[in-house]
Amino acid sequence: MYQAFYGFRQKPFTLLPDPSFLFLNKKHRLALSMLQYGLLSEAGFTVITGEIGSGKTTLVRYVLEEIGDNLTVGSVTNTYRSFDELLQWVLLAFNLEYRGKSKVELFQALIEFMGQEYEQGRRTVLIIDEAQNLEPEALEELRMLSNINTDNNQVLQLVLVGQPSLRETLQHPDLHQFAQRIGVEHHLERLDLEETWQYIRHRLTVAGGDPDLFDTKGCAAIYYYTQGTPRLINVLCDTALVCGFAEQITRISAELIGEVIRDKAMGGIFPLVKEKTDKVQTGTVHDIEAAKRRSNR
Repeated sequence: MYQAFYGFRQKPFTLLPDPSFLFLNKKHRLALSMLQYGLLSEAGFTVITGEIGSGKTTLVRYVLEEIGDNLTVGSVTNTYRSFDELLQWVLLAFNLEYRGKSKVELFQALIEFMGQEYEQGRRTVLIIDEAQNLEPEALEELRMLSNINTDNNQVLQLVLVGQPSLRETLQHPDLHQFAQRIGVEHHLERLDLEETWQYIRHRLTVAGGDPDLFDTKGCAAIYYYTQGTPRLINVLCDTALVCGFAEQITRISAELIGEVIRDKAMGGIFPLVKEKTDKVQTGTVHDIEAAKRRSNR
């Protein structure tokens, strides 16, 4: 809709977890390194957490594109509280037959599959997204599933990705043995002000547009109302581009962002981090200007 007007090759602020748009600031680079290290070091359990919309799934998709032939990866994004339902999704993730099988048969089929992969020189990696939805009982059964590993044979690795509540669940007294098997863990923080400005410029550049399309105050406004949550930034920026195109505006300003925020606040659906919609803190603008000066040195 607005792509030709602003000179984009593709939409810069899509909500899809597209690895080609991965923004590797210091925080995301560290999270990526921890995830890669967990796989390379053959950690039994790797746990990555972060707030809703912080970019966890995009990070995982990026890593999946780098997977070598020595790993067989299954990814589960539909998580359920019971292990029985989860086990069916796990088999489906590895293209194994799961219909009409009892829990024991499902378990046995998975064990046999992982054994066959190991005999052919491949480790099996199971990635479970939205893992905060799992009950402690289901997590404990995952730990039991990992018992297929021995001191000399790392057959299965598990990567759990979820919201901060996953960390709280893993602190449950009944999951002490599980927690002791976590080799790598990392919590992905929101973007700060300067990172938000860089993130917006990064996505505009990747999409083939002008990195300065959003002015300084516009970027400050976006940070103020999203507090650096990438998904919210994408929603706000995308809507601003639609409005900018409708009004034939060639540069996105704080005034336009304010109009978008007021419209979304009236709808009552957009999860505003800041309730005030009438001003942007002047300090945020000064901070971005300082970041610009540093980047131009």
